[in-house]
Amino acid sequence: MIHSKHAPLAGGSKRCVVAVHGSLSSGRLWARLADELGPNTQMIAPDVSGYGGNRDSIIMPERLSGEVALLAEHIGQIEGPFHLVGHSYGGAIAFKIATGSRFASRVRSLTLIEPVLPTLLAESAADRRLHELFAQLARQLYDDLSKGLAMEAIDKFTAYWNGSGPAEKLSPEARLRMIEQAGKLAFDFRAVLAEKNVTAAAAAIRVPTLLFSGGLSPYLTQRIVSRLASLIAGVDARHLPAAGHMMALSHAKLINPEIAAHIARAELAEVPAGLLTSA
Repeated sequence: MIHSKHAPLAGGSKRCVVAVHGSLSSGRLWARLADELGPNTQMIAPDVSGYGGNRDSIIMPERLSGEVALLAEHIGQIEGPFHLVGHSYGGAIAFKIATGSRFASRVRSLTLIEPVLPTLLAESAADRRLHELFAQLARQLYDDLSKGLAMEAIDKFTAYWNGSGPAEKLSPEARLRMIEQAGKLAFDFRAVLAEKNVTAAAAAIRVPTLLFSGGLSPYLTQRIVSRLASLIAGVDARHLPAAGHMMALSHAKLINPEIAAHIARAELAEVPAGLLTSA
């Protein structure tokens, strides 16, 4: 399913934003961002395979390129350049769209909210231990899910992403939805752990890029954002000390105006769309 708000005017005069959600979420995550961007923006927020309206998808990619391929039908309908926003696993997918897909040359701006790109840390000796700990978590989840222990897998998953923040209190309905979609987590972890050459891809980005990290998030994603900020030319990096990994939801009132301003600045900038150098 694709959640689209503020349909384009005749002649396609509206700017377009594609927003990608993370694991165990859906395109509805971006409803408040769509409101912030207003009626002159067409928001396209697809459900990633295995989640939301695509919960029963028979295709579960084990590579980020596979996720991009499934979203290509929706993105391919956009005429001209578009702005790209991604959170968590969706941030990793957005990064792949922007740096390693046929759509890269059409990206006008990029916003990543704690993208899960653990292999970026594996490419640095100083950060390799963080990557190993994340891979260890993935193996634990694989083991639980292979034994049908979805509740145990969800508990490990949520405890990790709570970071140093308070434990998230989930309603019985929310918990049930997470358990029903837990099987997709194994594919998401495999996809991000299979991604290669993230350092080189990040260093090639040439469009306005906004990064967010939270002080209560797992150190893994804080460090990923820090590494990306050191690699991407002209990046705008924002750190929210009191925010956790789910800041796209919990701190929407703070970050959505920042995203809207970033997109507005990119619209005014006299630079061509496209993230990759021509070299």
